[in-house]
Amino acid sequence: MAERVTIQDIADALGLSRNTVSKAINNTGVLAEATREKILLKAVEMGYKQFSYISQEDLLSSLSAEPKAASPAPEQTGIVALLTTRTLGNSHFSSTMLDKIHRELSLSGYSLTMYRITPEDLKDCRLPAAFSLEKTDGIMCIEVFDLAYSRFLTSLHIPLLFIDGPVPSNGKKLDADMLLMNNRSEIYSFVEEMKDRGKKFFGYVGNIMHCLSFMERYVALREALYFTGLTFQEEHCILGIDPDVDIASGKPYQDYLEQELSKMSSIPEVFVCSNDFVAYDLLQACKRKGLQAPKDFYLCGFDDSPESRVTTPTMTTIHIHSQIMGYSAAQLILTRIKHPELHYRTIYTETSLIYRESTEN
Repeated sequence: MAERVTIQDIADALGLSRNTVSKAINNTGVLAEATREKILLKAVEMGYKQFSYISQEDLLSSLSAEPKAASPAPEQTGIVALLTTRTLGNSHFSSTMLDKIHRELSLSGYSLTMYRITPEDLKDCRLPAAFSLEKTDGIMCIEVFDLAYSRFLTSLHIPLLFIDGPVPSNGKKLDADMLLMNNRSEIYSFVEEMKDRGKKFFGYVGNIMHCLSFMERYVALREALYFTGLTFQEEHCILGIDPDVDIASGKPYQDYLEQELSKMSSIPEVFVCSNDFVAYDLLQACKRKGLQAPKDFYLCGFDDSPESRVTTPTMTTIHIHSQIMGYSAAQLILTRIKHPELHYRTIYTETSLIYRESTEN
C-alpha cells in the first residue's frame, strides 16, 4: 500500500513551509490566492486524503466559480460557556481551535463566552463569579484537569464537554463527553521507526498525572515497546514533578529534570516527552550535563508548537490538527444540547508525526 500523503510531503514537493500549506488546505490565515491554488492543485495531484475524491479540473472550476451570496446569520439561540484554568496563548494548540469552535457555534446561532477558573474557584469547587448557569446552554472545558472540580461540573446536569481532561481515579470516567487528540498511533509509528534505526532504549518525560493525554502518551510508549519486542525501563523515565517546582516559571522544572537525569545510570537512546514544552526543558537540562540532541539522544515532543520549529535542534513532534478538533468540539456540544439523553461519547481526532533535527531528520 502506498504511504499516506501528508501536509509535510506537499510542502516538500513545492518548497514551501508546512505552515503555508496548512493554511491553504485548512483555509486559515492570510494567503495569496495564486499560492493557495498552487497548493491545492498539488494536494489533488499527490492524492492528499482531503481531496482524494476530486479531480484537478473540478478543483479549478470551484476556485474560479462566482462566490455565492452569504447566507444571513442565524438568529442567536443560546450561549456556550468555555471554562479554562489558564491563559490560552498562541503557543497552545487550542488557540487556533477556538476560532473554529466559535465559527461552528455561530453558524448554529450560539455565542461562545470564556471564563477563567481561579485557584480559589478550583479549591472551593465553585463557578467563576460572572458565570450564570441559568443563561448557559452548555459548557466546554479546556485545561480543566482537576478531578474534583471536573466532578463538580458533572453534578450541574448541564451539557458538558471536556477537551482533554483529568486522569480518572480507579478507571471511572466522568459523566460527560470527552474530546481528545489521538495520543497513541503516532507514538507507535515513532517507536517502530526508531527500532528500524537500531534504537532499543526509550524513556518518557512528563507528569503522567497532569492530564489524561499525558497518561495516554506514556501508556502508548509502553505498549509500543511491548508490541515491538523492546524492553521498557522505568529508570529511564521521569514521570512526576518535584512538589516545590513552579511549572509556570520554567527554570525550576529544568532544575528538577537535571536532578532526575543525574540519578540515571545511563541515558536512553530516545526520549519521548509529554509535550513540546517538557521536551524543551529536557533539552536545557541535558545541555547542563553536556548532553545534546541528536548527538547523544533522540527527542520527540508532542503538539507541534511554534517553538518546536525554532529550537536548536528543531524538534521532532506530533502535530495536533486544531481545525478538526474545533469542528468536533462544536458538534459534540451542539448534539449534547439538542439530545441530552445520548450516551456519553469519547472522540479522538487524527494526529501526524513530524520528523525534524532532534532525530537527525
